[in-house]
Amino acid sequence: MSGHERRLVIASGNQGKIREFKQLLSGLPIQVEAQPDGLDVDETGSTFRDNARIKAKVVARLTGDWALADDSGLSVDALAGAPGVHSARYAPTDQERIAKLLNALNGVADRSAHFCAALCIAAPGGELLLEVEGRCDGSIASEPRGDDGFGYDPVFEVTGTGRTFAEMTPNEKKKHGHRGRAFALLQPELDRLLAKS
Repeated sequence: MSGHERRLVIASGNQGKIREFKQLLSGLPIQVEAQPDGLDVDETGSTFRDNARIKAKVVARLTGDWALADDSGLSVDALAGAPGVHSARYAPTDQERIAKLLNALNGVADRSAHFCAALCIAAPGGELLLEVEGRCDGSIASEPRGDDGFGYDPVFEVTGTGRTFAEMTPNEKKKHGHRGRAFALLQPELDRLLAKS
């Protein structure tokens, strides 16, 4: 590949998410950038995939680079799939979101839930280059556990592990997590795109 690497802008203002993507993308011949400060995209979609598309297209158009957006969230069966696409806006802070969720599940026996991550890469002309979705099943713990991760990680216990995302190393989270799984689907496709361009 030639000396200049393709820039890929992460369509997110979430520092935790940007860090995670930089780790996930570290093996590829691309320069990963955060989206410009102060950029706020209205997420008006009704599904994770819709929102990922909206964010990727807007950021690609505004930056003139390829943009990678993810829309992900937590869906809890007993809450009819809530918080779902509103996961990030469920309450003002991570702590408050977790407290609100645990409160909503107070006394509820069925604590099954899943995380879904939809990833989308768009080109500046509005073309969708890639779309994938990853899913991770688990349940909501009765109280937060672990010091790593962000968002709902301390209360999401991954099926078959007995541990929350916040109790896992980054590599374990990559292996089990919805974003890591979506990324495993994305990476070979992105390799092909990069080889073509």
